[in-house]
Amino acid sequence: MAAHVPVVIHHRTMQIDGIGIFYREAGPADAPVVLLLHGFPTSSHMFRNLIPHLADRYHVIAPDYPGYGQSDTPDRSSFDYTFDNFAKLIGTLLDQLGIAKFAMYVMDYGAPVGWRLALADPGRITGLIVQNGNAYDEGLKEFWDPIKAYWNEGSDDTRQALTSLLTIETTIFQYTDGVSDRTRVAPDSWIHDQALLDRPGNADIQLDLFYDYRTNLPLYPAVQAWLREHSPPTLIVWGKNDFIFPADGAHPYKRDLPEVEFHLLDTGHFALEDQLDTMVPLIRDFLARKIASV
Repeated sequence: MAAHVPVVIHHRTMQIDGIGIFYREAGPADAPVVLLLHGFPTSSHMFRNLIPHLADRYHVIAPDYPGYGQSDTPDRSSFDYTFDNFAKLIGTLLDQLGIAKFAMYVMDYGAPVGWRLALADPGRITGLIVQNGNAYDEGLKEFWDPIKAYWNEGSDDTRQALTSLLTIETTIFQYTDGVSDRTRVAPDSWIHDQALLDRPGNADIQLDLFYDYRTNLPLYPAVQAWLREHSPPTLIVWGKNDFIFPADGAHPYKRDLPEVEFHLLDTGHFALEDQLDTMVPLIRDFLARKIASV
């Protein structure tokens, strides 16, 4: 029996418009590409356990947005922290890497970044894996009320009220709420994320992005139209106990994608942390059937 050879993951940084964009890269250069787009408040670190399970057959790219992970954190006076700018930078990264087509794994903030990439060049997307990533008004419920107040008022009071979302207590909540067995979730994850959240100036970056999230809602009809018209092969693996992006936001995908492969998992926001053993077979099977020959 041949010995198992571990996957090598490269940790690279590319300069784009004067900003260092960090990304993890693994797998054969000529294989179908899978782009992994992370959520808040984490980074490509959230995919550290998934990448080795994909890179034997796929060329995997997992970037960090500016202000997250190992990417640069330009000053707010010189860079606008918006989802538009994130998508432009990731799009340029893919162009510089010579990647013409790719499947996307979108989660949380990764969804609005991914939707912008799809709307900019609809034929570029070979498939979708959606994990707690929203594209429907139904998916923004109670958690979003204080953020919507900030959108509506734009006042300093409503902005400062959101600083509680940047605390260690909230970060731990994001990782553990809705999880039936907390021992399956490594504490390293929230310690890692919180250390980066706590960097000087980072709180204002996050508050800017909370405000910019309002720009995603007007895109939803165009995203839904893209789903209907292009019917990208789609796998939904969604933590159904997520308070931030509840399952109310998962079900509407079935309206626009009648062939969607739909799985609600008994977990919370960061499903990969405790459901990797369930998700990897689903993801590998989906990619093998839908993406491997693209």
